[in-house]
Amino acid sequence: MSTTLVRSKTMITGVDGRTAWDQIDDGALLQEDGIIVAIGTYDDLKRKYPTAPVVGTGNEIVVPGFVNGHHHIGLTPVQLGSPDMPLELWFITRLVIRSLDLYLDTLYSAFEMIGSGITTVQHIHGWMPGTLADIEAKSNEVIRAYEDIGMRVSYCYAVRDQNRLVYQADEDFVASLPKELQEPMKRYFGRFKTNLEESMALFTSLHGRHQNKSRVKIQLAPANLHWCSDKALAALSETSKKYNVPLHMHLLETAYQKEYAKRRGGGTAVDYIERFDLLSPRLTLGHGVWLNENDIDKMAAAGACVCHNCSSNFRLRSGVAALNRFEAKGINTAIGLDEAGLNDDRDMLQEMRLVLRAHRVPGMDDLDVPTMAQVLRMATVGGARTTPYGGSIGTLEVGKAADLSLHDWKQISYPYLDEETPLLDAVIQRAKSSGVTAVMCDGEVIYADGKFTKIDRDSALKALHDDLSKALADDEVERRNLSKALLPHVRKFYADYIDPRTHEPFYRPSSMV
Repeated sequence: MSTTLVRSKTMITGVDGRTAWDQIDDGALLQEDGIIVAIGTYDDLKRKYPTAPVVGTGNEIVVPGFVNGHHHIGLTPVQLGSPDMPLELWFITRLVIRSLDLYLDTLYSAFEMIGSGITTVQHIHGWMPGTLADIEAKSNEVIRAYEDIGMRVSYCYAVRDQNRLVYQADEDFVASLPKELQEPMKRYFGRFKTNLEESMALFTSLHGRHQNKSRVKIQLAPANLHWCSDKALAALSETSKKYNVPLHMHLLETAYQKEYAKRRGGGTAVDYIERFDLLSPRLTLGHGVWLNENDIDKMAAAGACVCHNCSSNFRLRSGVAALNRFEAKGINTAIGLDEAGLNDDRDMLQEMRLVLRAHRVPGMDDLDVPTMAQVLRMATVGGARTTPYGGSIGTLEVGKAADLSLHDWKQISYPYLDEETPLLDAVIQRAKSSGVTAVMCDGEVIYADGKFTKIDRDSALKALHDDLSKALADDEVERRNLSKALLPHVRKFYADYIDPRTHEPFYRPSSMV
């Protein structure tokens, strides 16, 4: 039996409403085989369990492990040659991304996440080339990386069966291009060899292989409305019910997606997916920037969730999500780092500060803006609820999983901190990843004193560097050239989609309503 006593200066066990949180000064908890079995003061627990190994010196603030509710890749798009652009153009620049060793790539971002106190990640795998066997092998490599480093992962492969590059059928987009680009574009689309049935079979296979593991869960991901046919939406809805697993769906990230939904169904994107019985507590919408008031009401009534990807929304010029309205209506909200945060890394401590401050609307009514407790809830319990782990993680309570991080109080408070500053205010506003002294997942210390306990970071990063030091392959060169050549044509496609000043449509052909 694995038993550990975790000691703190103060232990923040969870939040209690908008402004309150639960804390234990000189707090401690005892974990056995990954489950918290006792919580109290350090002196009391040390007397009861005198031989238990101790993690922590008594100079740290202990908080529940953070949940990154929306994540895709390791090396960031910027590192891979895809600069920040408006989302619909950014899709085109993503063609330049190299063929990666997904095991090493996954470790890269896992190092950053763990280093900021993240213990659970919602990994939404994007579009992968190859056959079903190829994709399953790559999916298992991603999962293996998380298992090896010790994080929890909720893995899903994003299902897309149409409109794979712009908001138009693939064949129509190809036909609209100059002849010299049509064959390269066909070759690009031809790399992706799985159909809808095979994508659903991938879920079934991964679920059967991994679902019963303590640190791996499998769920579903309708990639987005424009990427999913009606047949796909129906299949995903039924499979979610059959297996009782959550779905995480990008939706209404941009005004262009809002207009696409109008053209496809005559209403909002939420109206459209409601037809397929997708609105339920199992559903999380990633982004949701362009949800309107009626959409928000429907989401709240259904018990659905929203994952707020604040950095991504800023970086890709998608807009500012109505987080204050989501919260006011009682929608469960999570925080996702998406591709990367504002510093082009995966730092949940920084992202919490961004969420806290990006939504501070003018006025004096505190009910209109996020609080410290709300932001901590979003990064812990809120994220947990969007995954199959549900209520088993997100707070420090007896019977819950021992997922937590320790933060050096001196880093937060030195050289001075007013004694009346509330503890959580200090942690949310001042804690840095450099002050994370240890991270525990499932009762196992996976990071301590700047070192990862299960994987050698330096060796893994060198292997990733060496792998990408080789010359570009022929297909990588072709994709780079294709990406540059496509940009003006994609700009033209969207030029009359909406008025960029009003975000309203220029026109809506009757054939598309």
